[in-house]
Amino acid sequence: MTAIAILGHGVVGSGVAEVLRMNADSIAEKAGTALTVKRILDLRSFPDLPYADLFTTEFDTILQDEEIRIVVETMGGLHPAYDFVKACLQSGKSVVTSNKELVAAKGDELLKIAQEKNVNFLFEASVGGGIPILRPLAQCLAGNEIEEIAGILNGTTNFMLTRMVQDGMDFESALKLAQDLGYAERNPSADVDGHDACRKICILAALAYGKHVYPDQVYTEGISAITPTDVHYAEAIGRVIKLVGRVSKHGDRIQCMVSPLLIPEENLLAQVGDVFNAVQVRGNAVGDVMFYGRGAGKLPTASAVVGDVIDCAQHLAERKPLGWSAGDPAYVMDHADSESAFMLRFEADDHRTLIDALDAVFGEVEVVGCGGENPRELAVLTDRISERKLSEGLAQLGQQPVSRLRLL
Repeated sequence: MTAIAILGHGVVGSGVAEVLRMNADSIAEKAGTALTVKRILDLRSFPDLPYADLFTTEFDTILQDEEIRIVVETMGGLHPAYDFVKACLQSGKSVVTSNKELVAAKGDELLKIAQEKNVNFLFEASVGGGIPILRPLAQCLAGNEIEEIAGILNGTTNFMLTRMVQDGMDFESALKLAQDLGYAERNPSADVDGHDACRKICILAALAYGKHVYPDQVYTEGISAITPTDVHYAEAIGRVIKLVGRVSKHGDRIQCMVSPLLIPEENLLAQVGDVFNAVQVRGNAVGDVMFYGRGAGKLPTASAVVGDVIDCAQHLAERKPLGWSAGDPAYVMDHADSESAFMLRFEADDHRTLIDALDAVFGEVEVVGCGGENPRELAVLTDRISERKLSEGLAQLGQQPVSRLRLL
């Protein structure tokens, strides 16, 4: 029998306890040992639960219990999660977490401690919730050079953009609906400003390319500026707006970014709707593969956590060779050097003069016809250009667009 502790009894933590109880026999068979929850850390009490006697408010009760070999952290945030996880690893306990903020900020340090102590630090649920992506990336695709990863990594923003496309909602209406349905928090910044997707692409990049990527190194742009007009113009050119995290390798450096993208309707990512997530990985041997499913939720996320717990139980004597090296300030390229085609939307009384000026600055641009209600609107498509040259060109033009969106 292997004893487990769970830190946090919120949505995910309670789901982990439920899955471990619900599937105890099959989990024991797969793990090679019975897995028993011995302690659950939470400041709240749950007297009506059948396992109410397992709760404690004292972390040291778990830390000092030598029978507890695996600790599951589902508290979220950096503090006190970081201090608790670090202490558990240093004491020789393996740790499983669903905490993307923790892994994105401290993953290199915690993996190093795990290596030194010959224990495991696993975090499959931190990126795709119930979608298996980290283990396939590290193992099944290990024979590939990973050329690019692009993913819809946040179900809340994907739900909102789906409603804006299919129902014509504006941003505020879509956000209210997401909050009413429980998809978005009261403070939705982590989702709508792209921070959640940023943390996840950092983890994917670190695992794919072997070096830690810190969230503050990644240019991140959310969806709060997207309007129904942008959606209509996207439809006019056969594209759909999605919030996408992307990373690609360029020599010994990477390009990494989170931003709204105009994706061709025939691309599989464009067809991922509502709260679903998807990660597209391009390997030099396998080509494109895609991982798709619910990126959050109590039981889907818990299933990924329990998968890691089983993996830990199977590797108590010897840790799994999972990890990456520390980060480097120069490792992530300046996003201004990345290239894309752009859709630029302006307001102007004299369209012909503006088009001529755009042609002079950017080369010949393509005018997008949408039949919008505002006769002053003009949308154009540029050829591929670097972010830096685009900014310089707009400064030369002397007029900033109402919106600018990148094309995938």
